[in-house]
Amino acid sequence: MKDTNKHQGLRNQLVKQLQDKGITDVNVLEAIRKIPRHLFLNSSFEDFAYQDKAFPIGAGQTISQPYTVAFQSQLLEVKKGDNVLEIGTGSGYQTAVLVTMGAKVYSVERQNELFKSTSLLLPKLNIRPKYLSFGDGYKGLPQFAPFDSIIVTAGAPIIPQPLMAQLKIGGRLVIPLGDKEQIMTLLIRKNETQFEKHEFGEFRFVPLLENKN
Repeated sequence: MKDTNKHQGLRNQLVKQLQDKGITDVNVLEAIRKIPRHLFLNSSFEDFAYQDKAFPIGAGQTISQPYTVAFQSQLLEVKKGDNVLEIGTGSGYQTAVLVTMGAKVYSVERQNELFKSTSLLLPKLNIRPKYLSFGDGYKGLPQFAPFDSIIVTAGAPIIPQPLMAQLKIGGRLVIPLGDKEQIMTLLIRKNETQFEKHEFGEFRFVPLLENKN
């Protein structure tokens, strides 16, 4: 579990790249500057960990490219102490970014293999989400709702109704919508029944699957 000056230098370069691509949220950039992304990857990818690319992490899943992580995190507008629901824990890298930004993170992963490995990894890095859960992300975590914001890290054909219901009024839901290509979508809950929708161009994600544990 080594994190060296060389890794830190590569992270600084990555942060510069993300700024050049339009990421402006200082909290997001500082989290990415701090977190040793190479420790979330198979060691054979270590030399590439700070390139702005997605990599396989097992169970047919990927760790999103840093730009995507930064972009979604920036859309959430996380404030310290916010309760954030994350659908798709995956490698735990996005979880780590949100925790480092000061969020209380509740995360759901449907791949048991990833759930187990990430549950062991995060405490070793001193990253402590409020709750990690093995289950169906479509259902969210109603027992901890409502959430200040919700982030979905897999492509969804529709916005799951339970997630909309678990969002606070004024809360933000960030989800990639679509089948093969996804449109990054932000919903802001205006009141009990109304949501304001914003779209932010195409991204690629692995699919969000329902009832597939």
